[in-house]
Amino acid sequence: MPVMIYDPLYEQHVRAERELWPNERDEVWEGVLVVPALPNFEHQIMVTDLALAFTAVIDRKAGDLALAGANVSDRDANWMSNYREPDVLVILHTNPAKRSVTHLVGGPDVAVEIASPSEDPRLKLDFYAKVNTRELLIVDRDPWALELYQLQGGVLVSVGTSDEANQLVVASGALPLTFQLRPGALRPTIHITHTVTGQVWTA
Repeated sequence: MPVMIYDPLYEQHVRAERELWPNERDEVWEGVLVVPALPNFEHQIMVTDLALAFTAVIDRKAGDLALAGANVSDRDANWMSNYREPDVLVILHTNPAKRSVTHLVGGPDVAVEIASPSEDPRLKLDFYAKVNTRELLIVDRDPWALELYQLQGGVLVSVGTSDEANQLVVASGALPLTFQLRPGALRPTIHITHTVTGQVWTA
């Protein structure tokens, strides 16, 4: 259950505790500390598999990056007052965002948000659009679905949803990849297909 703290003294206490026991996925939304649930193994496996697939199709020698988490902000100075941390992101060498030592000032080419219990990644849509994130892939797990958003006219617009019922194939505009949700033995799986070579990864 989310908690809103209005008492400034208790707020200081909670922030001091988070500094002692930080969660690397903590975010700050315009000065408000947002503490998500810790990722479980299922979450971490998907992060690893998606990052591996993205790494396979980018050009690291040219300066492309595929990362399992990084700080994304709309500002350079005082960035810790407003930042998000997508689960996976791709930053192509052509991306005009500034790569600071601690964070990206501007949006990645691709960001992935895997929903945790009681978390709604769609609350981050306006922020990701503001920093010019080209694409956002949201992975819902209750119920399972993939929804791809693409930046159009300064707004992130849904271009397709793949779930177990329709298994729609959604295509990235930033990477030579498509995504599809398929039923699996233990849980649905994300099928990631290279549009040129046909190579398939699963997450």
